[in-house]
Amino acid sequence: MRKDPEHKGIIIDESTLKELFNVYSDNLCTFLNYYTHDKQLIEDIIQDVFISLWEERDTINIFYIKTYLYNAARNKVLNSLRDEQNRSLLLERWASRELEKQKARDCINMEEFSSVYQQAINSLPEKCREIFTLSREQNKTYREIAGEKDLSVKTVEAQMSIAIKKVREYILNYYNGKNILPTIIITLAIQFLSLFD
Repeated sequence: MRKDPEHKGIIIDESTLKELFNVYSDNLCTFLNYYTHDKQLIEDIIQDVFISLWEERDTINIFYIKTYLYNAARNKVLNSLRDEQNRSLLLERWASRELEKQKARDCINMEEFSSVYQQAINSLPEKCREIFTLSREQNKTYREIAGEKDLSVKTVEAQMSIAIKKVREYILNYYNGKNILPTIIITLAIQFLSLFD
C-alpha cells in the first residue's frame, strides 16, 4: 500500500482495493457475524464497504485502514438492522390497524355511522362547519382555507381542532351504551371519514 506523501494517508487505487479486500474481507465477515447471522446481509455490507471506499477514495484521508473498514462495516450493519427493525415495527403497526379496521367494520353499520357522522358535522357552529367541510370534503389545506376565508392559518387550525373534538364527542356520545368500544368507533372514523390529520 502506498502512502500519500502530502497527507500521509493511504492511496487507494485498484490494486490496493483488491489487496485490502483479500486481506480484510474474511475478518470483516467474522466481525459482522457478531451482529447478525444473515450471510447475505454480511456479504452485501462487506461489498458496500469496499464500494464506498472506492467511491470516496479521492475525498477521504485514511491513516488506519483496518479501523476505517471495521467502523464502516459496523455502522452499515447497525443501520441495516435498525432499518429492518423499523420495517418490522411499521408492518406490525399496520397489521394491528388493519385488524382494528376490520373489527370496526364488523361491529358498526356503515350507513348508520355515515348518518351519525353527517349529523355531527351539521351540529357544528357555522364557521367551524364551513372550515371542516373545506378541509375534509374538498381536501383544501389550512393555508388555502385561510386565504379563501380571509383568516389566519392559526385560526383555521383552532377551528379544525374544535371541529374534530366536537365531531368525535358527538359520535362517541351516539354510540355510548351500544356496547361498542370507543377505539373501534374512532378507528372507523379515521379510516372512512378522515377525521384526523
